[in-house]
Amino acid sequence: MSAAHEFKPLSLCVLTVSDTRTADNDTSGDYLSDALRDAGHRLHERAIVRDDKYAMRALVSRWIADAEVDGIIVTGGTGFTGRDSTPEALLPLLDKRMDGFGELFRAISFEEIGTSTLQSRAFAGLANATFLFAMPGSTSACRTGWDKIIAAQLDARTRPCNLANLKPRLKE
Repeated sequence: MSAAHEFKPLSLCVLTVSDTRTADNDTSGDYLSDALRDAGHRLHERAIVRDDKYAMRALVSRWIADAEVDGIIVTGGTGFTGRDSTPEALLPLLDKRMDGFGELFRAISFEEIGTSTLQSRAFAGLANATFLFAMPGSTSACRTGWDKIIAAQLDARTRPCNLANLKPRLKE
């Protein structure tokens, strides 16, 4: 087995965006934290931030600036209510958008929830060589995003290509 085919654990942060979730009832954050650890990655930090674009931007900016952080997974705030502001808060921080993530997320979600998926503004991108994925706040949406997209792309063994193997080349 070559080095390119070996698992490379990444250091990931999990952010829950919510005005109502707490450490006691954050099932989406719990799922993502457990799933990334079960996959062999490290949980660098986890937080819950109210649906406020400046609070989100401040925390995510700190994580993006931290050379130890390889990726950030955000759950919540991607809908259409007045308080949903995750895209408005975080898209300006991205150096490059990963449009395929949102497109694929909605395609997979359509099979699960039908046309309700059009309410999702899930997105992903790259900022300072740090991957950022943002999904709806429901635990089932987090399960869809992690199990069907993110886990494979953060695994260096996924073929024909994956994001994990791009990590060393992101600042070229």
